Parts: sequence; C-alpha cells; structure tokens
Amino acid sequence: MSETSETSASDESGDAREARSTVGAIDPSVTAELTRLRESIDNIDAAVVHMLAERFKCTQQVGVLKAEHELPPADPAREARQIARLRELAGSAKLDPAFAEKLLNFIIAEVIRHHETIADGAR
Repeated sequence: MSETSETSASDESGDAREARSTVGAIDPSVTAELTRLRESIDNIDAAVVHMLAERFKCTQQVGVLKAEHELPPADPAREARQIARLRELAGSAKLDPAFAEKLLNFIIAEVIRHHETIADGAR
C-alpha cells in the first residue's frame, strides 16, 4: 500500500469508519460534504459561545444592579415570560420548544447562581 492510500483507524472519524465498513471506499463528494457541514457546525458553535458570553456579561450587570438594590436573585415572573417567548421563537424556527425550554432553564439556573454569588459578595 502506498503512503497516501494508507489510513489508520485513529485517523478516521467514526462516521468515516462506519461508511467504509458498510459501503467500501468513501465517495470523495461525501467526505467533502461532511467536511463542509462540520465546518458550518463549528462556526455556529463558536457563534453560540460568543453570544452566551455576551448574554452573561449583561446578566452579570443585572446581578450587580439587583445586589445594589437588595433585589432577589431570581425573578420567577420574568423567567416564565422568557420561557414562553423562547418556546414561541423555537416553534417558529422549527426547533423543539421543549429542548429550547430545557436550554433556557439551564442558562437561567446559572444566571441565578451568579446573582446569588454577587449578592453574597455585596453583603
């Protein structure tokens, strides 16, 4: 086997190994499309991380403001409105609203934890 045609199992993705084992050699157009799609996913993931970082910068400021004015870290009425709004957005975006709600609940829990930490530091 030539050096360029040899491929070790550790050099292949799980998808590539599966495709190779089920259909023989991978069509180069399939590999190219997988690469293109995965690069898009990687870019979207990076954007999500940066957007979350921006969101948390804002919520940190909210936490400071709440602590300065002795407001509670959680705001259940606001959280309920946000969940309803996000579920509606998710539905219109063809994303499972239950998934969107779970994600927002996870984020809200982290925000409240940050607000509690800020409030504890202000006392």
